[in-house]
Amino acid sequence: MAAKLSGGGSSKFTTSMNSEINVTPFVDVMLVLLIIFMVAAPLATVTIKVDLPPAVAPISQTPPKPIYISLKADGRVAIGDDYVDIDELGADMVKQVGARDPSKERIYIRGDKKVRYGTFMQVMNQLLDNGFYSVALVGKDVS
Repeated sequence: MAAKLSGGGSSKFTTSMNSEINVTPFVDVMLVLLIIFMVAAPLATVTIKVDLPPAVAPISQTPPKPIYISLKADGRVAIGDDYVDIDELGADMVKQVGARDPSKERIYIRGDKKVRYGTFMQVMNQLLDNGFYSVALVGKDVS
């Protein structure tokens, strides 16, 4: 039993190319995968009961407050908000740090742009003589 779609001189029935994608097989495959994952997901859980300890992290120490040394244009030196004598700067810094290791402390130096270089070098020498080796210079953001 055969049918003739076109032929002869009659063009009543014609065939054309189908350029659309047939999504039915794609949807069928996706539904099968969905069913497989729905069945397999409960099998992935562990059924052995274990009494787990609480996940409490130990309390960490808060980092120490940063230490700022300020150099004023008139030559005065301050640790934080307190003015100190430049010759006693090292001893005052050791008191400020306390029992912590001075070589691991980060010291921030803020200096006025009109500070004399000799004053700055005195501060640096006092810090180095007392074991403070990690020094950062604070500048003004120009952006």
